[in-house]
Amino acid sequence: MSQLPSNPTAQPEHAHKTVRVGDLLVAKGLVTPDQIDKALVFQKDRGHQKLLGEVLVELEYVTEEQVMEALAEAYGIPYVKLDAKVSDPAVLEELPRDFQDKQCVLPLFLVNGVLTIAVPEPANVFIAEEVHRLTGHNVQLVASTARDIQSTLLAHTAGDRDMVLDEMIEDIEEEDLTVVEQQITDLADGSEDSANESPVIKLVNYLLFTAVQEGASDIHIEPDDSALRVRYRVDGRLYPKMAPPQKMLPAIVSRIKILSKLDISERRIPQDGGISIRINKRPVDLRVSTMPGKFGEKVVIRIIDKKNAMTGLDQLGFSPAMYEQFSGLIAQPNGIVLVTGPTGSGKSTTLYGALRQINNDTVNISTVEDPVEMNIPGINQFQTNEKAGFTFAAALRSLLRQDPDIVMLGEIRDQETARIATQAALTGHLVLSTLHTNDAPSAITRLFNIGVEPYLVAASVRGALAQRLVRRICKSCKEPAEMTDQVRRTLERMGSSSDQVQTIYHGEGCKACRNTGYAGRAGIYELFVPDDEALDAVTRGASLQELRKVALASGYTTLQQDGLEKVMQGVTTIEELVSATAI
Repeated sequence: MSQLPSNPTAQPEHAHKTVRVGDLLVAKGLVTPDQIDKALVFQKDRGHQKLLGEVLVELEYVTEEQVMEALAEAYGIPYVKLDAKVSDPAVLEELPRDFQDKQCVLPLFLVNGVLTIAVPEPANVFIAEEVHRLTGHNVQLVASTARDIQSTLLAHTAGDRDMVLDEMIEDIEEEDLTVVEQQITDLADGSEDSANESPVIKLVNYLLFTAVQEGASDIHIEPDDSALRVRYRVDGRLYPKMAPPQKMLPAIVSRIKILSKLDISERRIPQDGGISIRINKRPVDLRVSTMPGKFGEKVVIRIIDKKNAMTGLDQLGFSPAMYEQFSGLIAQPNGIVLVTGPTGSGKSTTLYGALRQINNDTVNISTVEDPVEMNIPGINQFQTNEKAGFTFAAALRSLLRQDPDIVMLGEIRDQETARIATQAALTGHLVLSTLHTNDAPSAITRLFNIGVEPYLVAASVRGALAQRLVRRICKSCKEPAEMTDQVRRTLERMGSSSDQVQTIYHGEGCKACRNTGYAGRAGIYELFVPDDEALDAVTRGASLQELRKVALASGYTTLQQDGLEKVMQGVTTIEELVSATAI
């Protein structure tokens, strides 16, 4: 062990060793001399910017763990494979957080006045002296990879970092970003080594903070040949936020990877991770996806703001009659209720709202999702894992042995899942799920196409809700709009006229809505609840055209009709309705 029992400035016995990592790895049979020669050429071609061990890992001749384990053995200190369970969280307070981050040092435990710390560089004998100076404790070193140390630090300090995000943003405004950009441009090479520099930390935190503040659902960080573009998706539309220097990309990506516990050294394959932050004293989850491209890695961060998880059904834009009808469907003791629409149409939000409405202490509600987007107290939520064989069908089959009353499936994707869901509905369970179809009657025929017999569909499906999202007119700049000839023709195609629609509105554009005229979104819906005639048609395996005719004959409201009602109410515009319903 590297220990300083009496003289804190004394160097450990291994301090004067000269360890050649290449010879060490060859001696252990981990690499060949030929691979060492290739790595040295590779290192020289890149100006010796990386250590030989790092080059060998990059060339995939060895793993980072193998290099570290060999070095630890050579210097006579233990190698530790770290995770959050190995270290004592209370001991983290022994060293300043900025010192831990900058030096990549992790305090593990304090026993009998001896502080054990994990370091990624066993040869750095001065780190023990510095830790002794800061803490007053004798020091023992163990070796671990930088990635494991950073991940463990993040695991222990996630809550603290969540709170710090607000504080770090207080002293930076958008107009200050030119200074931040200049600082990062002046860094040595813009590599991942710069990921922990203050300008990068400030910039990444600024992006996360402002994205949540502006109600963005996604952040896109997109590299080009000589430019870097950052865009936010707000109310379903992407708009440019900033264009930092392209040189910032490696440091920004590395910083995001560190926060989301991804491998910062791996840039050739896609990676997925997550970050939990806290903004304005509320938790926000971020899903991170990286994708290697021609000019560098593209990063997309999905923002899952938990305040949206609290949205009730009565706040989603249902008409009073449709809200009452849908509430009646989800209150039934059994059957299948389907929510349909394209990706990004708000299906999950509707299902979560339904679950919250029917959740109480007398029922067992379980969900199977891919992934779990919102955590709902009092509900059992399970995430699929295709690689492990935990598919929707397998999860549902096991879940039915867990005595559920209500089951929510993220999506019905195949025949097996559809059949099990149908059997569950027929044996006394209420099943909520989604399908990707254009309208509500299409959900019935989709089940036919998947392979469910028509008579089983008729017996199990209680109703199908189709939905889209339209942007709301900004309340700050809302004003009456001109009834143009194009608007009149559009109304006629919808089966209405300018005589029936007296006044329409639009947003003029203001600072509050970024001059778009829109702020927020609302749903438009159509709900198909089969009556006796419709059930007969379903049992016969009727075509989609026949089902639509039967549905219209029963008086159900289409997406266009519901959207037109919201246009007349001044909720949205004709243009948004046309875009959402593809008229």
